[in-house]
Amino acid sequence: MLAAFGFGVGLAPRAPGTFGTLLAIPLWWFFSGAGPLIYLMLAMTGFVAGVWICNRATPLLGEHDHPGIVIDEVVGFFAALVVVPTNLAWLALSFVVFRLFDILKPWPIGWLDSNVDGGLGIMLDDLIAGVFTAAVMLVAIRLAGAG
Repeated sequence: MLAAFGFGVGLAPRAPGTFGTLLAIPLWWFFSGAGPLIYLMLAMTGFVAGVWICNRATPLLGEHDHPGIVIDEVVGFFAALVVVPTNLAWLALSFVVFRLFDILKPWPIGWLDSNVDGGLGIMLDDLIAGVFTAAVMLVAIRLAGAG
């Protein structure tokens, strides 16, 4: 349960998903020099672990996607950051884009959130929000000539 709640950040009285997203930043900073293959393997491992953790936590909490579960935001944003240069401006833009995708839930994110049950459903919508964020960031980085 502790991991599902982002080691406590999911207990924030307001915007626990935003705090969960912030939790990915130190992980990104630490692993950003590991290279894209290792980084992607870490993100995939986090996703698989997150599905398992959410499958264990959900029955204890009695609801499908309890607001305190933030491991999905951590892993989704961590995955999004694979393409982001270690620069605070790009990080901040990535954060805003990810939060918009996570909150607004455009198709297929909203559909996945509503139609896929269990830990997979909890994790998958945020992973797709991360993939969409990475795509937007790749375009922005290219347009800016930073990549």
